[in-house]
Amino acid sequence: MNFTFNTLLTTADIDPADVRLIRHADPSAERGKTPYDLWCNQPRRFENYQTTQRTKNRKKLQHKYWAVFVATPQNDTLFINLYSVKYMGLNKSDIPFVHSAGVDLAGTADIFKLKPLPKFKHFRGTLLIDWGLGTRAWIQRADKQNKVITELKRQFSEPQFPGFLNLIQQLSTLTNIPSSWQAILAATRGIYLLTCPRTKECYVGAAYGEDGFWGRWQDYVHNQHGGNVRLKSRDKSDYQVSILEVAGSTHSVKDILAMEELWKQKLQSRELGLNAN
Repeated sequence: MNFTFNTLLTTADIDPADVRLIRHADPSAERGKTPYDLWCNQPRRFENYQTTQRTKNRKKLQHKYWAVFVATPQNDTLFINLYSVKYMGLNKSDIPFVHSAGVDLAGTADIFKLKPLPKFKHFRGTLLIDWGLGTRAWIQRADKQNKVITELKRQFSEPQFPGFLNLIQQLSTLTNIPSSWQAILAATRGIYLLTCPRTKECYVGAAYGEDGFWGRWQDYVHNQHGGNVRLKSRDKSDYQVSILEVAGSTHSVKDILAMEELWKQKLQSRELGLNAN
């Protein structure tokens, strides 16, 4: 028998009809500023993020309680808290975005006052639910969506870094990895591999700049080619990225370029892939 989130609500004498399920997963957020990142590292900014809302959503949000969740880097749905809600009116002054460049001009956004319910503090960051296929609907009615609880942890912890040689990601998912992973990748240099799922071609590259693997991969995230001639000639694709070899702290740029050259020869990425030089 599945244990559901509504069971948790009714056990606490809360009517699911009074609850709106809120799942924060903002694809427009900048690096390190996703709702998940803000909740983990900047909780005050996270509260500012969720208390300022678009006026078009007022009817859906103006209810007694919010059960708030965030999308994790693995796209799971993590419970943050249950809040009592009070609508305060429109913002009286400009409010800068906390997740990206931009601002809510005075009089253009709704302000809500949220008060966490102590009964649910033990479930903060430890409870996961199955949000279902309707991931585009970030506001849902609890009484119409009886979400199944998929996991209840003893305490919150970010996923452990899998190790350099075990890391495999699509470019489209890189911005969602935990900030601790990003820091590790930014501090490490070496040789990486891009593979195109559409054309089955590969590209060997070297990361030796100040921000290591993370900084180099952001070039591909932003423009899909990173300045490489053959990648520019291909249609855009969601490349898979992985690490072939990690450079030591004593390796010079010349050493890393020699490592790159050896991998190009091993994988024949000039003859059979996307390397032009």
